[in-house]
Amino acid sequence: MNNKFILFLGLFLSASVAVMAQDNISPARKQAIDSLALEKVKDLSKYVSIIGSKETQFSEANRVMDRAEELFAPGAEMGVSSINTQEIAYYKVRRYFERLMALNYDRVNITWYDIQYISDLERQPDGRYVGVITVYQRFEGTSIETGMNYKDTTKKDITIYVEKKQTQIAGRTIEFWDVMLGDVRVTETSA
Repeated sequence: MNNKFILFLGLFLSASVAVMAQDNISPARKQAIDSLALEKVKDLSKYVSIIGSKETQFSEANRVMDRAEELFAPGAEMGVSSINTQEIAYYKVRRYFERLMALNYDRVNITWYDIQYISDLERQPDGRYVGVITVYQRFEGTSIETGMNYKDTTKKDITIYVEKKQTQIAGRTIEFWDVMLGDVRVTETSA
């Protein structure tokens, strides 16, 4: 081998390692990403509560649905379960919100609690990182006319995607890590 080729190969390998190192997440950056992911899940919790509430005006619920959809990766689905059946149905995010808004109760109260990571972020072959956050959802629906009162608690696992994106600011390209929510899977439902 000639020296120019060896020098080129050495420079190429050094550049490749530098690019790979940039894609690794430092502990400080990971902490910031974890905080952002948890914040997005908390935002989703608020949005679900607002959309499900019978006191929310239709126009406001639609505005909140738009905001909530922005939290999700394309194609994400949300699971729906009931203590009355073993079946778990999955709906695209917008359809889930529309169904939630149309529930046949006079009063709906939805609260999320015990929100926490259950799996650490793992790097995928495509360069994205994937993790899972678990939440517990308490659902209460009341119908005044029929006296029907339904309550359940559902444990849900939310897939978290972290990927590097780019934006233009003042003519400069800036790279940043972004968090998107993926599928919301029902893992258990109880009374």
